[in-house]
Amino acid sequence: MDRIEAMKVFIAALDEGSLAGASRKTGRSAAAVSRAVAFLEAHVGVPLLHRTTRSIKLSEAGERYAIACRKVLLDLEEADRQAAGERSVPRGTLTITSTVFAGVELLRPIVDAFMDEYPTVNVRMHLLERPVNLIDEGMDLALRLAHLADSTLVAHRIGEVRRMLVAAPRYLATHPRIEEISDLAKHQIITTAHMGLDSWSFPPLSGSNIPRSVSFTPRLVVNNVRAAIASAVEGHGIARMFSYHVAPEIEQDALRIILADEEPEPIPVHLVSPFGRLSVPKVRAFVDFATPRLRASFARLTA
Repeated sequence: MDRIEAMKVFIAALDEGSLAGASRKTGRSAAAVSRAVAFLEAHVGVPLLHRTTRSIKLSEAGERYAIACRKVLLDLEEADRQAAGERSVPRGTLTITSTVFAGVELLRPIVDAFMDEYPTVNVRMHLLERPVNLIDEGMDLALRLAHLADSTLVAHRIGEVRRMLVAAPRYLATHPRIEEISDLAKHQIITTAHMGLDSWSFPPLSGSNIPRSVSFTPRLVVNNVRAAIASAVEGHGIARMFSYHVAPEIEQDALRIILADEEPEPIPVHLVSPFGRLSVPKVRAFVDFATPRLRASFARLTA
């Protein structure tokens, strides 16, 4: 069996989450998919997948091999495109990653419009609440809310987001006034892991370089931003959110900003890609298409 074709089947199984999914995606029989994976395992001499009747899971060796396979297949795709003289035509599958909330609320409408504009480009969105190594995991682009340190990435500045404290008018009307950050310790706190489970940090006072923090015992900890926002809107406590999380609720006065003068410095937002990927037409086309739309969205959501 051809090793490159077997790699394609192997990656299809990972992307689809099962051998049956790989069978549907590649148009091969279930037996052919199993043979392709077995061929690779025999070639490398170690198991790559742990199989059950419904799902698959990568072995430790399989994780490393999958990264290598994605790199090989991406390089081959680019080589084929160059040889065919198609560098100016966006086509193929574009892979994008972001956090779940940003992906659903901001990226997804732009992706839909992009696919309408470029019918020869398919898109695979990976919405994840964890850092993604774009090169190792074979991604073309990521929407990142962070100060960037990775020099292997090419970044396109989109805007910035604020970290703000919010609460519903009904909560503020029935609880003690909040005039300084130490008052927060006396209130019901709704929090998520990415904002801090038992404390929040704030900028130093003028003339100091030591950040301040407030410790608390949260009333509610939830691993979903939408759930945290809903509880805050219903008056169950104070939440810390990114500005784009709660812009509609603030516009509708369902939530109000607290201690705006104590907010940390805004966090930059970038659309990033591995070095060299911008030469690929589908990536360049999406960056050009999405950048002005994302900038407009974040400008509205941060104000």
